[in-house]
Amino acid sequence: MAVEETEVVDQLFELAVVLGAQMNRRLADSGLTPARGEVIWLLHRRGQLTQRELSDVLGCTPRNVTGLVDALESAGFVTRTKHPTDRRAVLVSLTTRGKTLAAGWGMDRDDGTARLFAGTSRAELATFATVLDRVLTVLRTTMPEGATHGGP
Repeated sequence: MAVEETEVVDQLFELAVVLGAQMNRRLADSGLTPARGEVIWLLHRRGQLTQRELSDVLGCTPRNVTGLVDALESAGFVTRTKHPTDRRAVLVSLTTRGKTLAAGWGMDRDDGTARLFAGTSRAELATFATVLDRVLTVLRTTMPEGATHGGP
């Protein structure tokens, strides 16, 4: 069976839509936007960060990060503390509530991954990963700077 590239691109778009809808539903269940969810996931994966580091990783302005962190702090997901050596910097960390939420997302991801790839051989998965990596590399190198960055 011959597969056309356009069919594969259509499938990739459908995958993006389905995964995005699932993620957005999960975030909405917690009263979060995708941007706020991304901050929680970053802190879960990397540990505490300064607001400047969050700004750099997210590719957004420090003012935008301040708004995100303000909302997350008000909701009880993150806390701010003074940096121990830089009096101008503020460290952002997950609270117990934020850690619990992010850990749940990790478990959901693991469960979903197991269901998604059930019946897929290691060889098929390796081929899939290789092709996805190639496609993502092309996209990342042809997108305008700052148009993409990672997330939950």
